[in-house]
Amino acid sequence: MIKQFLRDVDWGEVDYLIVDTPPGTSDEHLSVIQYLAAAHIDGAVVITTPQEVSLQDVRKEINFCHKVKLPIIGVVENMSGFICPKCKKESQIFAPTTGGAEVMCQDLKIPLLGKVPLDPHIGKSCDEGRSFLIDVPDSPATLAYRSIIQSKCSCESCESRWLWGQEAT
Repeated sequence: MIKQFLRDVDWGEVDYLIVDTPPGTSDEHLSVIQYLAAAHIDGAVVITTPQEVSLQDVRKEINFCHKVKLPIIGVVENMSGFICPKCKKESQIFAPTTGGAEVMCQDLKIPLLGKVPLDPHIGKSCDEGRSFLIDVPDSPATLAYRSIIQSKCSCESCESRWLWGQEAT
């Protein structure tokens, strides 16, 4: 299935191919690396949540990336908190008992690209087939994603398409 998806599909001209894999190190991860080897993968962006159980899996994933010589572009901490839409106070729903991605990244000398808070607008926009980056441009999650994108891509195409939902001119 992975081979068919990665090798037998005509992706055309793409700037980025994002492959969302389950956490940990499995045959799926190895297959993705093997089938995309000829594509000269730039690297992996590793996603975690603040809890230690997630960080344990991510450490294994990072070790896997090192073993297969896949550069780590950085880590994004998802569900880093919840910001109340009414009072704007942040709550830690998944408490980073061991310091979360920030401490892990410091320990492993890997860039922390950003922290994305929980935002109910994300699910709603996805259900409606819309971009929450456009629907709620000032939400904390949107601002976090924009910051992450801007830190890694400064091309005009990314600036207009990904950040603002417009076609590049």
